[in-house]
Amino acid sequence: MKYRNKGLIVVILSIVASCKVTQKYDAPDAKIISNYRSQTQADSNTVASKNWSDFFTDTALRKIIADGLEENLDLKMGIQRIVAAEAAFSQSRQAFFPEINGAASIKRSRLAFPQGYGLINNATQYDAGLTMAWEADIWGRLKSSKKAALANLLATEAAQRAIRSKLVADIATNYYALLALDQKLRVLELTLENRKKDVLTMRELKASAVVNGAAVVQSEANQYAVEVLIPDIKRQIRETENVLCLLLGRPSGAIERTTLSNQKLPLDLSAGIPVQLLRFRPDVAEAELVFRTAFEQVNVAKTAFYPGFNITAAGGFTSFDISEWFTNAGLFANIMGGLTQPVFNRGVNKARLKTAEAQQQEAFYNFNKTLLTAGKEVSDALFSLESASLKETSRRNELRSLEKAVDFTKELLRYSSATNYTDVLLSEQNLLNAQMDRIDDQLQQWQAVIALYRAVGGGSQEYDDTERLVNNQKNH
Repeated sequence: MKYRNKGLIVVILSIVASCKVTQKYDAPDAKIISNYRSQTQADSNTVASKNWSDFFTDTALRKIIADGLEENLDLKMGIQRIVAAEAAFSQSRQAFFPEINGAASIKRSRLAFPQGYGLINNATQYDAGLTMAWEADIWGRLKSSKKAALANLLATEAAQRAIRSKLVADIATNYYALLALDQKLRVLELTLENRKKDVLTMRELKASAVVNGAAVVQSEANQYAVEVLIPDIKRQIRETENVLCLLLGRPSGAIERTTLSNQKLPLDLSAGIPVQLLRFRPDVAEAELVFRTAFEQVNVAKTAFYPGFNITAAGGFTSFDISEWFTNAGLFANIMGGLTQPVFNRGVNKARLKTAEAQQQEAFYNFNKTLLTAGKEVSDALFSLESASLKETSRRNELRSLEKAVDFTKELLRYSSATNYTDVLLSEQNLLNAQMDRIDDQLQQWQAVIALYRAVGGGSQEYDDTERLVNNQKNH
């Protein structure tokens, strides 16, 4: 009785000590920025709360994004990574159960003289049975491994959401770049028509002795200068279409689209408060989950310094006579418990612990870097949108003035000697440059909107399966 009580005390102390071997996880101290560099209204109803199908109103773009989310090859590869992570998590849950194996064999042996005593030269042994091995999770190694597998699974799913968010942004960015190129092509084609008319006009004026031959040649050169720009724009259109097709997981081909002039910028573009980056940005969630995985791996490494308790058992039938194989005479069983304490393993456990701790610290730094990067991307997008908006009124006034300048210089050239064709050339070139800049301004606005949408984690929350997985973990 005395020894039994001592044994019970040892077991209780071991269980209590196990609580100190592994540590409870706490979220890392994040360098959360107090505000974005570009000040915005702190509205909790951020654009990140909108699904991409609500944020983008262009029907052609919606269809392209839907096709991309269905067929993109990076997403399909990400799904397979999730399947692998789910398999690893499932295996970690089953590690708490005993391992059971069955075996059956027939062995024919020729016996040496001492074994057979000169009476039996050959023997046949028949065996069939089950073996069982079970590890008691006294120090929490299996529990920590299970938590690490769950965190890795959630990190893999967060990475998949990050891929989706980037895919939506990449498709939208290239789509609006394509619309901008279409608009530039239309401007160049219209400009080319006007330049051809200018050539005819200059020839008529030369015939009337209003201008000389130099003006005619200059007008022709002005026409050719526009003509050489068109093939480059068409090449860029083709290349952008090919990029979109690659994102959609399809062979290169034409892309159905609308026009840039029909697009309307979203009105509500609140970036939200910085702390919401923790909730919406999938890459921030992934970085935190990677840190959690590393934290649990440190716990696993710590348990390697403590003794392991294993129970093994075997049972079945064995006989040298096949007629007595599955009878009570051939029945056998055994059970054994044992402790294994590392004494000297050439520093393997220490190296594993140091490696795990270094990886945890690296994951911590990466988490903070990801947060800072997220804040930078939001600030950049906000300022880009702000600067593009500030240029809008001035650009509109510039275009209006340049259009008048072109008309006035042409009229002066036709009816007065107060100007020459060089003034016409300059005003026309300035107008073309301003028209191209206006298109770039519109594209900058859309690129900033898309960058902001992605920077705050827009669209990714609709794929968030974290709550489902956590609930599934609690139910098992």
